[in-house]
Amino acid sequence: MAFTVPAPRVPLDDSLAQWYERELGWAVSAGPPVQLLTGLRFDVLELPAAAGFALLKRYEHTGPVALAGRRMRLLVAAGSADELPGLLDWLEWGGVGLDLTAVGAGGRITAPVPPGWAGSRGAAVWLRPPEPGCEVEARLPSFTGLTQCGGAGGKGPSGGPEGLPGGRAAGLSLVRLVAAAATECHRARLFHAKSPGGAGNAGTQPFCFS
Repeated sequence: MAFTVPAPRVPLDDSLAQWYERELGWAVSAGPPVQLLTGLRFDVLELPAAAGFALLKRYEHTGPVALAGRRMRLLVAAGSADELPGLLDWLEWGGVGLDLTAVGAGGRITAPVPPGWAGSRGAAVWLRPPEPGCEVEARLPSFTGLTQCGGAGGKGPSGGPEGLPGGRAAGLSLVRLVAAAATECHRARLFHAKSPGGAGNAGTQPFCFS
C-alpha cells in the first residue's frame, strides 16, 4: 500500500509575506510578525479606534483601512506623513493633543491578516481591504484627491486647489480626511475626559470603543 507524504506546510508568516508581495506588490519585512514598509507605495494615518469608527461612518470611500488593537490605520498617498504637521497647523489643530499620527518613509506597520484568512486573536485585520490586482495608489487620499462627484475642492495648505480634474484619488482628498480625523479625535478625547474612567475622574471604567 502506497502512502502519500503531504507537502510541508508553509509557515503562516511566510504565506502572509508572499501574499502581499505577489498579490499587491508591496514591500514587506519578514516576521514574526510580518510588517509592511511604509513610504514606498503608501503612508499610514493612525488614530484611536473610537475616532476611526466614527470617521468611517461619515465616509465610505477612504482607501484601505486596518484595525490593530485600539488603533485604526488608514492608508494615504506616499509622502503624506511629512505633510501632516503642517496640514494640522493650517487646519488650526496645531498644538492640540489629538493622538493623530502618521507613519511614512522608513517606517513599518504590522501586516493585517487578509480577508478570509485565519489569524491569531488580536491580530491586525483589514476593515476595508486593498483589492488584489487594482492600482491601490490611485485610490489613496492625496492632496490632488477628488470626491466621487468629480468637483474641484477648495484651497489647500499651499494655496493651490485641494482637488484638480484628473486627480489621483477616487475618494477623499487628504485635506478633508485629516480635517475629519482631527475632529473625531478631538471628540473622542473630550468624551474620554468626561467619561467615568476618563482623565480628571476618580473612576476606573475603561474607555469604551462601541
